[in-house]
Amino acid sequence: MKFPPVEEQLAIIKRGTSEILPEEELIKKLETSRKKNEPLKIKLGVDPTRPDLHLGHSVILRKLRQFQDLGHEAILIIGGFTAMIGDPSGQNKTRPPLTAEEVKENAETYIKQARKILDESKTTLVNNNDWLGGMSFMDVIKLSSRITVARMIERDDFSKRYRNNEPISLHEFLYPLAQGQDSVYLKSDVELGGTDQKFNLLVGRELQKTDGIEPQICLMMPLLVGTDGSMKMSKSYDNYIGIDEPASEIYGKTLSIPDELIYPYFELVTDISLEELETIKSRVKKDPRNTKHDLAFTITQMYHGKEAAKAAKKHFEKTVVKKDIPDDAPVLEFEEGSNHRLLDIISKANLTSSNGETKRMMKQGGVSVNDEKIKDPNHTITFENGDELNLKVGKRKFAILRSV
Repeated sequence: MKFPPVEEQLAIIKRGTSEILPEEELIKKLETSRKKNEPLKIKLGVDPTRPDLHLGHSVILRKLRQFQDLGHEAILIIGGFTAMIGDPSGQNKTRPPLTAEEVKENAETYIKQARKILDESKTTLVNNNDWLGGMSFMDVIKLSSRITVARMIERDDFSKRYRNNEPISLHEFLYPLAQGQDSVYLKSDVELGGTDQKFNLLVGRELQKTDGIEPQICLMMPLLVGTDGSMKMSKSYDNYIGIDEPASEIYGKTLSIPDELIYPYFELVTDISLEELETIKSRVKKDPRNTKHDLAFTITQMYHGKEAAKAAKKHFEKTVVKKDIPDDAPVLEFEEGSNHRLLDIISKANLTSSNGETKRMMKQGGVSVNDEKIKDPNHTITFENGDELNLKVGKRKFAILRSV
């Protein structure tokens, strides 16, 4: 493997990056790697707390893919052990730990979707339960002696909770140590993480030093802002774009982002070149509408292919611009003279994930029958005289209700 010049590698590595600590050491590692013709070990640890991946997850996975494309070794750690502890990083309360079975199920889906981004043939997949699970209580005590309580309280979310007299459990102090032990075990050269993982990454660097291992470089990526334009992308905030969602959903959701997110999305979640990124900056100001359509097409094509992206664009123009019912809308038939609550119809048709979501959408004016918004969750439809009604749920889901 012949590695590209260090300057070229650095330009790609720094794309979209928030912080590299310390950058001068990364340059030295890249120089040594190129001189010896040996790849660096790039580590990314993920706790499969949820089964589905969204574009927010793709930001850090894409950075790992960039290192792969530069010829380095990508190590994806599935946190089979750490996910059962629970890490509060970036949150104001402890993330609930998962059972071993939940971790296993989530991990299977996570890995399957991550393969859409990573080069599977160049990815080393490991589970940190393999080395953390066998540690004795004495091993844990020895490990914990390497970091002081004062050092732990420096972590931003811990210090805020401490000042607010909010409880911090001792097991939460052990999480950064467990993650850091991953770096010691794997002898990683670089560890990737979001900006909310900075403390944990630095702990890994510290533990490597005390173990006589050349310390890793900490590379932090920004947390992707969701479609609402304010909060980080999360299923909890319902502002996410799932990478496994249907093409029409990805296309439509991307078009819903505020204009100020067009450039960051191009930079963080697409493959367009650094030269093209410069062009995007001026295009966003002059023509945000068409630039956003290009973004939606680009992202949709990445996960579903060109033909599906074309179909998604056509679907959007038909259903949103022209406000027509799509040709592939499901037809739901009801016996003439029968009465059905609209909430139940939507639920049986799986147009929402739950009755709670349906009620919320109704309250916000997101459910309509023949273009009439229905806000009453108890609204009932009586089917008679060969009725055919057009149901719209949200911006992109449709059904035809027909009496027979």
